[in-house]
Amino acid sequence: MDAPDKKKQEGSGYGYNYGGNYAGYSAVGYGYGDGGAGGGSVQRSFQDYLLILRERIWYVVVVFLVVFSSSLVYTLSQTKVYRSSATVQIFRRDPNVIQMQQVMDNDIRSAEDLNTQIKVLESVSIIRKVAERISGDDLRAFLAPYERSAADTSSVTEILALNRKVVQTRLSLIVNVTYDHPDRFVAARVSNLFADEYLAHNTRIRFDDSRTAYDQLTLTVDDQRRKVDQNANDLQAYKEKNNMVSLDSRKDIVNETLKAINLEANRLASALNAAEIRLNQVKEHRAKGINLTDLPFIANQPLIAALNQQRSTQQILIAQLRERYLPKHPKMNEALNSLEQTEREITKAIESVFAQVESDYQSAIRNHEQVQDNLRKQKAESLELDRYALQYTKLERDLKLSEQILQSITGRARETSMTGAIQTQSARIVDRAGASAENKPISPNVPLNLGLGLVGGLGLGLAFAFFVAFIDDRVKSSFDIEGVVGLPLIGIIPQIKRMEQPDKAQIVINNADRQVAEAFLTLHSSLRLKDESKNAKCILITSTIPGEGKSFTTTNLALTFAAHGERVLIVDCDLRKPNIHKSFRIENIKGVIDVCGGTATLEEAIVRGIQPNCDVLPAGGRAKNPTQILNSKGFELMISELRKRYDRVFIDTPPLAAVSDALIVLPLVDGSIFAIFFNKVRRKAAQFSAKKLLEANVPNFGAVLNGLNLAVSGYYYAQYYDKSYKDYYVVMSKNEEQEKDRV
Repeated sequence: MDAPDKKKQEGSGYGYNYGGNYAGYSAVGYGYGDGGAGGGSVQRSFQDYLLILRERIWYVVVVFLVVFSSSLVYTLSQTKVYRSSATVQIFRRDPNVIQMQQVMDNDIRSAEDLNTQIKVLESVSIIRKVAERISGDDLRAFLAPYERSAADTSSVTEILALNRKVVQTRLSLIVNVTYDHPDRFVAARVSNLFADEYLAHNTRIRFDDSRTAYDQLTLTVDDQRRKVDQNANDLQAYKEKNNMVSLDSRKDIVNETLKAINLEANRLASALNAAEIRLNQVKEHRAKGINLTDLPFIANQPLIAALNQQRSTQQILIAQLRERYLPKHPKMNEALNSLEQTEREITKAIESVFAQVESDYQSAIRNHEQVQDNLRKQKAESLELDRYALQYTKLERDLKLSEQILQSITGRARETSMTGAIQTQSARIVDRAGASAENKPISPNVPLNLGLGLVGGLGLGLAFAFFVAFIDDRVKSSFDIEGVVGLPLIGIIPQIKRMEQPDKAQIVINNADRQVAEAFLTLHSSLRLKDESKNAKCILITSTIPGEGKSFTTTNLALTFAAHGERVLIVDCDLRKPNIHKSFRIENIKGVIDVCGGTATLEEAIVRGIQPNCDVLPAGGRAKNPTQILNSKGFELMISELRKRYDRVFIDTPPLAAVSDALIVLPLVDGSIFAIFFNKVRRKAAQFSAKKLLEANVPNFGAVLNGLNLAVSGYYYAQYYDKSYKDYYVVMSKNEEQEKDRV
């Protein structure tokens, strides 16, 4: 299995338990789930959001106080406003005083019709009419709260439009016309004026529409009457011109004659067809040499039938005579002569019938042609009469239609004149607006305003707090490390009070800060819980940017391992800005640069006995070509030799965001630790650097958070740094001092 895959597989182990249960620190308590390298699966828990609010609670308080106090001041400074309402009922249809059609259809059949009436009530024309009605003392009282010196109609109209409201009662034809004003009496007066003006407006519209329609209908009646007279004159002139007085009788005679001729034509056409068939049959038989007596209409002729019978009798007689006489016998001769005579007569009769058939065919042709000629003449006469009748009928129809239109328009004009004179209303006032001392102001609404101020202040405060948290992209919480950076959190180092760098670098030995010392002990336990980190001999420590405590973490973690009996070496591979020699107050004359360059041996470069079981290999100065040194064969051999001599080798490397030196060394080590300083490095930068570590085929043991400010630790790590822990360390320190005094 490749190292990155193995890292992803075991990442959940680091996410659930950061090794050694650092002060009981576990991702389960924070609800993060698997916190390994797959940072995309980590989600903020509800407790994380509570911590965000806890850290920024003063933002919420300040914004809440500002918004709530503003709403309170606004509410108390507002002028009281009263509302009066007049109720109007809109009729579904106009009162039917007389059964006749209205000029305008005002029936309410749908929601669209009702909304149309409401829009009329809200129209500017009604507002202007109401403004014209307000005058004198009413006008002065109306304008008093608005401090308007000019009492012009436009100003009054503007005020009326802003404070008037029309509200429909749901599932009814009831409409409430409300008006708001600081004076309750003015509000009632104006509300009633709107209701009265709506009724007057409908009356005016009805009267104006009726008068306009009547005037139009009167002009139309005159025009239509002239059109009727013209149609009557045109019809009479056409009758006189074409003698169309008895058109109907002539049309009947022509139609009867045409019908009789048509029947005769059909009969003659059938006769012609039959004669043609007989003639064709006769010609066909003669052409083929077939006896014509085979045709039924020839064989059935009386003469031919008699001759055929006679011939049959003679043939029978001859057959009988042949049995008795010789062929030359006189009786045989006589019988044969009679048969020949009969054959000649039959042939003659057949020719006569053929001639008769041909004669019948020619006669049928002549009769058919004659009747067709008569039929064409009769049709022409009928069509001519139809043409005359068509124009005649058109003129007559136009006259009747014009008379009907004239009658309809005349009746409608009389109805319109009557409906305009009848006074009816399409609505009525149900309740008029009134003013009394019991009326309560609708504005300001103190409970509503204060409630909105309360809710709005709290909501804006929360939004502002989350906005500040959103734009603050520095790494400070365990969610940032696990969810964004994508590394498990294996240790948390509290913020250290101001002290010299060598004291900081050896804080686990000099016990200058018990909390920090215990934090490194817990980090040591975390690394020993996992086989991957427990068996790692060579460990690299790096960070994102300078100043995140990577060298501080390297020295103290190495001293912690040395204190547990392991032979430890600290290697300063930050060849650009070496720092380890300062931490231990040693010279930086010989070191990694000299060993890799072959100018010194490990025995000459390693500074031994810095602390029990702990040696240091300085950088040996500042290198001009650090990448070449780290990529050299000598450096690789040096690391291999150090693995043989020491139980643990801790390598301090430059930050990843600055240079790539750590990535060059990374393939030669067994694992890496990523140092992050609390509330210093930005999430994207840390995420980018951590991604470089995770993409290498070298395990990453996790991240160490340095410099946790105990003043805000309760916001992010309340379970691990509270007063009880502080008191515990204080008690331990006092006990140790007393023990030293006794000694």
